[in-house]
Amino acid sequence: MENMVKVKQLLDSLFNIIELDRDPGFSRFIPQVYDPIKVDWTQYFEADFSKRFNGLMMKGSDQMNTVFLAVFPTDQVLESFINEASEGDLLFLHHPLVMECGDPRGEWGRGFVPIRKSLLQSLKDKKLSVYTCHTPLDYHLEISTNMAIANVMNALVIDRFIYEEGKSIGLICDVEPIDTAGLIKKLESIFEIPYVDFEGEQHNFIDRIAIVAGCGDKVAFMREAESFGVQAYVTGEIHCHIDNDYGRAKYKQMMDYVPESTMSLIGVSHSASEYMVMQTQMKNWFTDKMDVNVRLLPQHKWWL
Repeated sequence: MENMVKVKQLLDSLFNIIELDRDPGFSRFIPQVYDPIKVDWTQYFEADFSKRFNGLMMKGSDQMNTVFLAVFPTDQVLESFINEASEGDLLFLHHPLVMECGDPRGEWGRGFVPIRKSLLQSLKDKKLSVYTCHTPLDYHLEISTNMAIANVMNALVIDRFIYEEGKSIGLICDVEPIDTAGLIKKLESIFEIPYVDFEGEQHNFIDRIAIVAGCGDKVAFMREAESFGVQAYVTGEIHCHIDNDYGRAKYKQMMDYVPESTMSLIGVSHSASEYMVMQTQMKNWFTDKMDVNVRLLPQHKWWL
């Protein structure tokens, strides 16, 4: 059992939450999805979270026994947490909202989706806590969505790229030689996904890859990776399959770029790419630092 004050302090220290400005993405996306449906999200979320959009989002009871780890707060994830958790338990998430990026072999997504009000109320009524960590979990030098992928692939990090506000969210790595087909098969096994999203070149020899967890579907990111001699670009999303004007414009930008790319472009799904850090590094961190049980909450469907 641990005290929530201590847990919050340890997490805030690990990710330097107190030093952060407002999260550039979720400070916009949270109001954008809740305000039109007239849900006063500030009555559910902690005051400091409502300023930074990282950190302790919902505070339950002071004592906790179990930490649950997930990526997106999907209905399935939240319902499992509410049903299985005891008062005071913590859900640690990467995103405070679901992001439906779309299925490359199925339905296109809706983009950012709010947590249903009934689920927010259930979390509050059961006195459960929720902590979310977005960009700090992408650029941390040791515990990050990207480093977790590099570690599980036994990839050697040789450089970093994609710098935003002085922080890198992409890795350039050397790997044991493999071909495109073998790399796809390996990624499907690692991330436990039925298929990848693929564009670009098929290579017989790959020994250098780029890793960009989450949304790597930006042409500028891919061109930068190519400048490092990368043969394969591994990310969560190579295409934006969001069913609106923004998503269709981004999809077209990618398809315009594909003929000029020299790389194998491989997407493993946004949520699956970011779940690896939960399965490995965050699970180990909680186990090492605290006297708590740790439970994983994988999504039933990775391509959303």
